[in-house]
Amino acid sequence: NDAEAAYFVGSLALAVILFDSGFGTRVQTLRRAAAPAFVLATVGVLLTTLFVGVAARLLFDLPWLYALLMGAVISSTDAAAVFFLLRAGGVKIYKRVRSLLEVESGSNDPMAIFLTVLFIELILTERAGAWVAAFVQGFGLQMGLGLLCGGIGGYLIVELANRVRLEEALSPILVMACALCVFAVTAHLGGSGFLAIYVAGVVAGNRSMRAAASLRRYQKGMTWLAQIVMFLVLGLFVTPSEFGAVLLPALLLGLFLIMIGRPLAVWLCLLPFGIDRASVAFSAWVGLRGAVSILLAILPAVMGLE
Repeated sequence: NDAEAAYFVGSLALAVILFDSGFGTRVQTLRRAAAPAFVLATVGVLLTTLFVGVAARLLFDLPWLYALLMGAVISSTDAAAVFFLLRAGGVKIYKRVRSLLEVESGSNDPMAIFLTVLFIELILTERAGAWVAAFVQGFGLQMGLGLLCGGIGGYLIVELANRVRLEEALSPILVMACALCVFAVTAHLGGSGFLAIYVAGVVAGNRSMRAAASLRRYQKGMTWLAQIVMFLVLGLFVTPSEFGAVLLPALLLGLFLIMIGRPLAVWLCLLPFGIDRASVAFSAWVGLRGAVSILLAILPAVMGLE
């Protein structure tokens, strides 16, 4: 029943997963789909939050801020699930669509986390009228610091890994420890630690690094371990006896997200890029939710919300 412990362990596990996601993202992948992926990871998350928020208000009869908070919690796609499906699942699709989905799933968590924290703070401070100013200021700080610290951190990780002479088996541990330091320092400064560690992974993964092959093998194992630990901790936090009261509206909300919310947001975001209808439909359906949404659902309890 310890929300803080569950959120702490889940955040560390998610940081490990995001670093590995970034580390495996090639620059060519970013170039192929940078613009549409960025729009999906920001505007797409915001639109999904708004659409699901409206549905949550109708289904649960919640006040607007609570309904939008529920939308923000389930607005992010799960990077680990998408990467596993596309890379390990043997799915054969266009390179541009694959790149779009990989970059979007790896980079949309910070936006979802930011929106969740924003709505919780607005509920706690009861300053709903100031949400536009809070959104713009908070978004700029979170994303700006996340990109800056992630870029600098990724460069320093490579420099340190290449200069410090260690036993080959110790190099991956050093790199992961440094990555978690980038995550922690960025969050302490007020930026998005999740965006920073993903960007650090992208920067480090696209530069020449000593013992890179063993590092990739190590990170695969660490990512699987992080997912197992995350789901175990989040599963222990759940109380099954509480499911009955919310089961039907929760299933309806999930159905709305799958059938209307996510597809509509993806269609609106990709409309200016001239992507064919089949690719847009496929991108909408690969909006897999997972541990991130469960983790964000714990955040209100951590911050003292009912």
